[in-house]
Amino acid sequence: MASKHKGKIALITGANKGIGFEVARQLGAEGVTVLIGARNPQLGKIAEAKLKADRIDAHFIELDVTNPETIAKAAEKIRAQHGRLDILVNNAGVVVKGDGPPSVADPDAVRRALDVNFFGVLAVTQAMLPLVRNAPSGRIVMVSSGLGSLTWNADPNWPFASTKPLGYNGSKAILNMLTVQLAWELRDTAIKVNTVNPGYTATDINGNSGTQTIEEGAAETVRQSLVPDDAPTGGFYQTGGVVPW
Repeated sequence: MASKHKGKIALITGANKGIGFEVARQLGAEGVTVLIGARNPQLGKIAEAKLKADRIDAHFIELDVTNPETIAKAAEKIRAQHGRLDILVNNAGVVVKGDGPPSVADPDAVRRALDVNFFGVLAVTQAMLPLVRNAPSGRIVMVSSGLGSLTWNADPNWPFASTKPLGYNGSKAILNMLTVQLAWELRDTAIKVNTVNPGYTATDINGNSGTQTIEEGAAETVRQSLVPDDAPTGGFYQTGGVVPW
């Protein structure tokens, strides 16, 4: 049954698989029109077809977060077809071979992680922000990671304390800073900007070794996408509570 969210427009980057696809599925089940951002047209169209088979209003939109031309074209297409964007989920991200602890990390791998996980998010957010401003109460959700928490990284007793890829962890930490600063910048608007730690979810990015299901990993991102107007902004959340910065 369609909910109070019917008619909202959501763009999810990296939505052809994994958590991004599941976020699109769950939002679509709430009546949201979901735009499947994917850099590979074939995979994007397959994802669109799967969602449409479940009676979800889904539409593939070509978007490579490292390609300014596709970002600009996607923004223009959304503007022309919808005039606004109620929800932006910055989900696309990578783990790069050669990334590792500071003493051995390949600088090119670190640059690649930053290029996708931070600079790509920044570019997409800047391009889509005018459309989010056109919505009655926009939502911007950054899919980060607990590995981006400085507090947890500094805790030797944290279960993932030994997981220290500089590029990945660093890219998520600076993504968290983007959340804090953008939320502050938009503090006098109805737009909510929040970051989510999906948790250790079984996806391609970790060789499906995660302990959570895709449904569990997507849950908090979906919740933050649909929070009410009196919800907080500028926070770092996971299912069950707040994540320390």
